[in-house]
Amino acid sequence: MQNITHWIDGKPVEGTSGRFGAVYNPATGAQEKQVAFATVDEVDAAVASASAAYQSWGTVSLAKRTAILFKYRELLDAHRDEIAELITAEHGKVHSDALGEVARGMEIVELACGISEKLKGELSTQVSTRVDVASIRQPLGVVAGITPFNFPAMVPMWMFPLAIACGNTFVLKPSEKDPSASYRLAELATEAGLPEGVLNVVQGDKVAVDRLLEHPDVEAVSFVGSTPIAKYIQARAVEHGKRVQALGGAKNHMLVLPDADLDFAADQAINAAYGSAGERCMAVSVVVAVGDTGDELVGKIAERAKNLKIGPGNDPASEMGPLITREHRDKVASYVASAAGQGAEVVVDGTGYTVDGHPECADGFFLGVSLLDRVPVTADAYKDEIFGPVLCVVRAETYEEAIQLINSSRWGNGTAIFTRDGGAARRFQLEVKAGMVGVNVPIPVPVGYHSFGGWKDSLFGDLHIYGNDGIAFYTQGKVITTRWPDPADAGINLGFPSNS
Repeated sequence: MQNITHWIDGKPVEGTSGRFGAVYNPATGAQEKQVAFATVDEVDAAVASASAAYQSWGTVSLAKRTAILFKYRELLDAHRDEIAELITAEHGKVHSDALGEVARGMEIVELACGISEKLKGELSTQVSTRVDVASIRQPLGVVAGITPFNFPAMVPMWMFPLAIACGNTFVLKPSEKDPSASYRLAELATEAGLPEGVLNVVQGDKVAVDRLLEHPDVEAVSFVGSTPIAKYIQARAVEHGKRVQALGGAKNHMLVLPDADLDFAADQAINAAYGSAGERCMAVSVVVAVGDTGDELVGKIAERAKNLKIGPGNDPASEMGPLITREHRDKVASYVASAAGQGAEVVVDGTGYTVDGHPECADGFFLGVSLLDRVPVTADAYKDEIFGPVLCVVRAETYEEAIQLINSSRWGNGTAIFTRDGGAARRFQLEVKAGMVGVNVPIPVPVGYHSFGGWKDSLFGDLHIYGNDGIAFYTQGKVITTRWPDPADAGINLGFPSNS
């Protein structure tokens, strides 16, 4: 059985804890690999490597940093199919979806390649007689990232390329459920010329997470995952004096007004709710049908849902793959099983799904897509982040009722409106309480040069991830005031300094 190790100081490091996590192929249900869980000493070794590397990397010229990043981008492009295959084998998403994940991660590498432009400071000359003031940004030191299973390549690339471009060194703790992609990203970074210790990967569980949160040499921590863990990460990181950005969960609403193109809205609801088996923090979980659109819209979504091709991610015919684990599959199914008893109408029931034509998938973690209509806001399927292929439909009589419903959610990650009315769309984007808004775009994930992040219980910390917020997070400001006196200005003046 393949053993996935740590990557420390530019080379593989075997784990010594004797503790391992099982890595499954979700399509077959078989354990194919195991991942070593780090000890505290192994985490400390990764941080020590990063700390030593920072002494030189923090002073490396922007030209040299970007040269490595350009080479890294070339290697990622050359190996994108290989990385996507690793994602499909351990996460389960279909190959085309995995390729899309790699491409979106590479956007941040491309942003990092332009870091010279982003780190330009500001200069004010002659603010007082022969006095100039400059503002610059400098790296923090050693920073860490803790990333989720649903995007094992993209989310790490949201973090470490910008961090190292800004002059920091990085310790990554990826999900133990699908760790191979992150390991391969680190290998390729070394191949691109990244010096030893600049990027380290420690595999593990809560032991590794807690040590990173408390380690005195880690200056900042980035996290993407569920809301309960995001709260924990923020509290522990702040307790130990660290800067933190922790992105939590979501319950994203898609508002459909009566004037919307319902065929288009139904297509987009399918894409946004069931893509990647719903294991996306930006997945549409709730469609809010306004006025008399509900029956027709639900019919169109149901028709499309029943025709989706679900199978192993390495089958080109598959449009949706399995869920990440058997336990998660069963938990998602439980929401559908309890929906009718809590007042919802089960229009499409995806529980008990079996894959045809693939006998090797008999024990895979598959679940069909489900559609629930007229879901009460008190139902568990509405209240909880399900993180699976379950779409709820809620009816609202008016726009005002719909916006109140959306804004009363404790999450505020992403949302969307479908309409032909520009005035309604403009009103929605200003009134809705969410960090990312789509107008006829169901999954409004920003491009790399804008920042990603939500509001309310979807974000803990002040700064969003990547884009300008990401650069601000991985740097600290410094203001330098300079006077070069004229030789004729000799003498002593004990008066209070003033601008003149």
